Amino acid sequence: MDGTLWMYLALALTTAPPLVPNAALVASAGALAQAGELSLPLVLFVVAATATAGDAAVYGIGRLGGGRARSWLARDARRRAALAWTGDRMRVHGLPFVIAVRFVPSGRLIGGLTAALVDYPFRRYLLGAGIAQCLWAGYSVALGYWGGGALGGVWSAMAVGWAVSLAVAALAHLVARRLSRSPRPASAGARRGAAGGAPGGVPPIP
Repeated sequence: MDGTLWMYLALALTTAPPLVPNAALVASAGALAQAGELSLPLVLFVVAATATAGDAAVYGIGRLGGGRARSWLARDARRRAALAWTGDRMRVHGLPFVIAVRFVPSGRLIGGLTAALVDYPFRRYLLGAGIAQCLWAGYSVALGYWGGGALGGVWSAMAVGWAVSLAVAALAHLVARRLSRSPRPASAGARRGAAGGAPGGVPPIP
């Protein structure tokens, strides 16, 4: 297997699972595409498609192992709060929130599991995840492509990729904090929660 195939394989293996740092690798792939060593359309396809496939797998794990997923989320107060918060917003805002949550730290994992646990329709979730991953792949690869040409090399592109990824994560975190302070609408699920059921329409966590 030649070097270019190894690079495509590395992109796929590091992009499909959530929580795997790959900003530098994606930026490097963009820089290599600018240098003519990789195909830019193929890099974009591999990054977006494998990331979307990984999101679909997280959703499937949440549906198949709902009880275990709830138990994992329930072990930590922050994860439990994240489930409740994400479930509320997903029900209220729908597809736009599914797209936006991808850019929040750990958003791929929490978003996919929450969508499964609150029975958000899979096709709509996959559509939102696909749009989000295409946006993410576009700017991440473009940064490497631009950095490789304008700044003169793969290392510069990697530095730009890391810096912008951190900036986007910080911005998403600030937006998430602002949204978390906004009043939550009184839904039927919330009223059931006041009567002793699960808050915000989120399934009860044992």
